[in-house]
Amino acid sequence: MVDSAHLITQRDRIPSARYYDEAFFACEKDQLWQHVWQLAARLDSIPNIGDWIEYRIFEKSVLVVNTKSGVKAFHNACRHRGARLGKDHGNCAKTGFICPFHGWRWDMEGENTFVYGRHMFAEDALDPQDLRLPEVRSEIWGGCLFINFDDAAPGYRETMGPILDRFDAHNASDLKTEWWFATELPANWKVAMEAFMEGFHTMKTHPQLQRAAPVIYNSMYGNDTGGLGLPIDPSMSVRENVASQIRHMELLSEGMAGMIHAKEVEIARSLADVDLPDDLQTGVMTWYGMFNAEVTRRLREAGEDVPDLNAVKVSHYVHPIEFLFPNFFLLPMASSMSSYRIRPLTAETCVFEIWSLTHFPKDSDHVSPRQPTVLPWDSKEFPPIPQQDYANIPEQQIGLHAGGFDFMRLGENIEGLIANYQKIIDGYLTGVPPEKRTAAIHQLCNNFDGPVLDFGF
Repeated sequence: MVDSAHLITQRDRIPSARYYDEAFFACEKDQLWQHVWQLAARLDSIPNIGDWIEYRIFEKSVLVVNTKSGVKAFHNACRHRGARLGKDHGNCAKTGFICPFHGWRWDMEGENTFVYGRHMFAEDALDPQDLRLPEVRSEIWGGCLFINFDDAAPGYRETMGPILDRFDAHNASDLKTEWWFATELPANWKVAMEAFMEGFHTMKTHPQLQRAAPVIYNSMYGNDTGGLGLPIDPSMSVRENVASQIRHMELLSEGMAGMIHAKEVEIARSLADVDLPDDLQTGVMTWYGMFNAEVTRRLREAGEDVPDLNAVKVSHYVHPIEFLFPNFFLLPMASSMSSYRIRPLTAETCVFEIWSLTHFPKDSDHVSPRQPTVLPWDSKEFPPIPQQDYANIPEQQIGLHAGGFDFMRLGENIEGLIANYQKIIDGYLTGVPPEKRTAAIHQLCNNFDGPVLDFGF
């Protein structure tokens, strides 16, 4: 039973013990993670029949397999004495899955094909249906397989709501992995996620971005930047504004790749000297329209299945950072995207993964990585933006233990996404009906930098 002292009772205050208390973490493990949809695999990591990859969450291990009848997920344990059948990734098209303990075998569809010492077992112990590898409930969306250990939970599309339709319009299912990094952070999984639920940390954490394009950040968060960066200059010409926008794109691409891909930055540079209206707002908006149109045209000509960016930014708008409950982010800026997945390990450690996703021509020989490049959390091999974020997260985890720090204070009109998803977690821990939780999850759509919401529970 969850300790009521750790539940949210004031909308803009999050009790600090939620980020390190072992009993609260145990409640999350049992009452949240056993009932939510979670990204188990990107499909481009298992492109061939027989390809499989292991997904781990706490003590559970799941095999995600590309079978002749579609991608499936199986509980990863021999039906004899429970040994794990597969570790990391591989291909089972020829050999199936062979238990390393006694050599029992299963094919890619989960059917048992061999029992060593069959004569030593009772007949009812070897019933073919009972020997099948149990499937884990799964659904495909956005080029990924999601799983849920709760067979009674609402479906994935029903749970996530309209945000999926918006990403469908952006051709998210066609994206492929360019690179994939992972690290273990010395922080609670929620601390790691919340670093990406508001943008006004940019001025201090990512000052290179704010200095390159202060017009973007000052217009969103006000001119009180504490001396960091430059204020908006109303006398700045349209061309100077465009130059700062392009520099901002360059830094985003260097810092994260998928947020603005290098090929999109190259297109932006080619438009640096186009003729534009003299009016500042009209001129910059015209330039962005030209940029979107050129990205669409040139990448389609290269054979990439990109959407009409100008059209979908009107009909199916997605925020540059979108959160999909409980632990998945997509960061779309133009036609490419970055993606985050954060998985809890212990009350104060988590695995943080980053994908750079982009479109490739249909005849491309691109091969997506099968496993992430695993680095220490303070490695200088990470792109610049994760390096800066990862420097903060462990420091916050330490600070949460400070005497007298009983709760985090949130800006209720700008850090609402943090309060909102935490309130939904409370909904799982306290038994709020699934339909109410699902309705609340729908409201997280476009809630980045948004207000605290009232879910009615």
